[in-house]
Amino acid sequence: MDFSSSTDDRRRQFWRRFGVDRAVAYAVMLRGWQFAGGAISTFLILMFFSENQQGFYYVFSNVLAMQTFFEMGFNIVVTNISSHEWSKLRLDEMGGVQGDADAQSRLISLGRLIFRWYAVASFAFIFVIGLVGLTFFATRPDASVQWREPWCLLAVSTGLMLWTLPYNAMLEGCDRVASVNRFRLYQAILGNLAVWSVLICGGGLWAVVASSWMRLACELVFLLIGYRRFFSPFWRAPKAATVCWRTELWPMQWRVAIGGIFNYFALNVSGLVMFYYHGSVVAGRMGITWTLMIVAHTAALAWVQTRTPVMGRLVARREFEKLDRLFLRWASLSVAAMALSGAAIWLGVITLPYWWPEVARRMLGPLETAILVIAFVVAQFPHCQTYYVRAHKRDNLLVVSAFNGAGIALAVWWAGAQYGPIGAVCGYAAVNALILLPFQTRKWMQCRNERIDDSANS
Repeated sequence: MDFSSSTDDRRRQFWRRFGVDRAVAYAVMLRGWQFAGGAISTFLILMFFSENQQGFYYVFSNVLAMQTFFEMGFNIVVTNISSHEWSKLRLDEMGGVQGDADAQSRLISLGRLIFRWYAVASFAFIFVIGLVGLTFFATRPDASVQWREPWCLLAVSTGLMLWTLPYNAMLEGCDRVASVNRFRLYQAILGNLAVWSVLICGGGLWAVVASSWMRLACELVFLLIGYRRFFSPFWRAPKAATVCWRTELWPMQWRVAIGGIFNYFALNVSGLVMFYYHGSVVAGRMGITWTLMIVAHTAALAWVQTRTPVMGRLVARREFEKLDRLFLRWASLSVAAMALSGAAIWLGVITLPYWWPEVARRMLGPLETAILVIAFVVAQFPHCQTYYVRAHKRDNLLVVSAFNGAGIALAVWWAGAQYGPIGAVCGYAAVNALILLPFQTRKWMQCRNERIDDSANS
């Protein structure tokens, strides 16, 4: 009897009870590494950064997140469209694509379309966001922080990484989620090693530049070498059916794009407001706590996000009862994981003053952190619902996203400018509870009801 095989089977069955497969495992490992790596990075930042440098370090990411204004939600649409085509395709032993000729041709046409789109978006990002950053950071001049040269090189590398973004999204749609998440884990490890090396050598803000260029190098190796057989047909024009951007992608994309723009303000305006009105020191405190919450949120979201291709295939096959059953299970696990992670972060903040007061001074206090945890837990289920709706190749969440994003931007801007971090987190929590949760849940139920009506009429 093969005892090792039976042990492996029991181990896999145990984890499946909690909705954990290889894709989720790598995603959670990635977030776990980001927690651990973030702790080490935080220690090194405290050792080698001034409080002003810490503020610039975290607000850099708030400005770079403006890439959503340039890619316009295309990567999300690519994942969903690819998952529908992949239901008729498969990988051969050599890593090439086999299956229905029309589906393969449509996938190739989609790949060639996003190559052109993101080429323009990438170079526009480098030029525009580079200038925006130079202008914004100059509003709080600090002679002790060398930020101009690192910012310029960081904008270039981020713009080039934007060009690679849709191909990872396509691989996820083609059921390569586990492979993509494993790559991102390795990429995060190498990126952290680059940051730590430069910090220890006294490189200051050049640390984030080193990390960005390391991540770009990893992206190129992964796509051009790891999946060269998968993408090799994309260099030739499709021979059969093609994807029509105007009729198949744009109806969903423009909604996702507008929602993404408002989502940018929901997730990034707090750091910008703290920097502009209260300076880089307060922005650094907000940035480090907010980053921990984002890591916990994205780790918990892995239970649903990694199942996007599965949900797309279930919709294509019209297996709606199975889809609903699985989604509710995955979403419940996601919310539970967010609640547990948030509680752990809050307990850490409570105990920090007793054993590491230097770190406690550079983070938000227990009250602000508790409110932020509640806000993220409230928002977790609506974010899960987004993937469910988009699996149907539709997006009826635009109005909710717009009102939620605009509400958060206004609330955080007004309350944060007047009352600092406590005002910002209260504004963020209030809008999530009063707008996002009730109205997005209503839209999710509407999507289910419309699908039921369509099935009854067909």
